[in-house]
Amino acid sequence: MNQPSIFLTTNDVEKLRDLIREAYHTEYRGSDYLKLLAGEIEKASVVQPDQIPSDVITLNSTARLVDQETNEEMLYTLVFPEDADTSQGKISVLAPIGTAMLGYKVGDTFEWDTPGGKRIIRVKEILYQPEASGDEQ
Repeated sequence: MNQPSIFLTTNDVEKLRDLIREAYHTEYRGSDYLKLLAGEIEKASVVQPDQIPSDVITLNSTARLVDQETNEEMLYTLVFPEDADTSQGKISVLAPIGTAMLGYKVGDTFEWDTPGGKRIIRVKEILYQPEASGDEQ
């Protein structure tokens, strides 16, 4: 699958690079997801927070995703590991789906590796994006 370019804000890139540096000193240090996240950052189009399109998943965004095979809808908020709570739909950027969804926009599809195999996920809707709401940190 030919993946579209993802978009990240300069603020998110700085926070994510700090997260990766810190994670190398924790139980995450051997995680393939750190490598995947670092790779996503390197290939991203990086823009100022006020220049990020409002239909892009940034950190702390809430997005409705759809499994292309089953039509199952998922509602997730992308957060840092310390804020993750799957019972509330808060998914860590270091979780497989979190790393996969970062930077994609409405209408994009991406692959998510699960124990049952690859799933193709489409970004259906952004319900909240901090930058678009003026809430960026």
